[in-house]
Amino acid sequence: MSPSASSPPPISELRLRLAERSDAEAIREIYNVEVLDSTVTFDLVPRTLDEQVAWLDQHAGGHPAVVAVDGPLVVGFGSLSPYRNRPAYATTVEDSVYVHRDHRGRGVGRLLLDDLVRLGRDHGFHAIIARIVGGHETSIALHQACGFEHVGVEREIGRKFKRWLDVMLMERLL
Repeated sequence: MSPSASSPPPISELRLRLAERSDAEAIREIYNVEVLDSTVTFDLVPRTLDEQVAWLDQHAGGHPAVVAVDGPLVVGFGSLSPYRNRPAYATTVEDSVYVHRDHRGRGVGRLLLDDLVRLGRDHGFHAIIARIVGGHETSIALHQACGFEHVGVEREIGRKFKRWLDVMLMERLL
């Protein structure tokens, strides 16, 4: 039986690795679609290639970025970022996970988030916070499946596409 036209292509060689500068354009393409077409990021202006390279440089050490690659294609990425800039927050990070629209529904997000949890533990962090736009049930379910718990909602703290947006807070203690 062949997959339907709407089914994502099967995963052939999916693997995870730390992101490299050479991944900048692929990551930028995945991210900028969400900037322009969705509320999953509160960024309003697409990233330039130079900005994406700078972002990768910021995620090359203790706050890593990872990519999911299927053969030669980057099909998703994730990162750990500082949660806040005050010293007492140093053991808490915030996660981000993005999957290329053509590769969703294949478990890529779960692999990325599981790896970010592992990396967070390996780097000695104590907690990971997920800040998810209200109503993004796929991301909420992903985080629940990876052991995150709902800890709060920030009401109408963002505005995009002429709409006020809530942010759900989820947390996983490591």
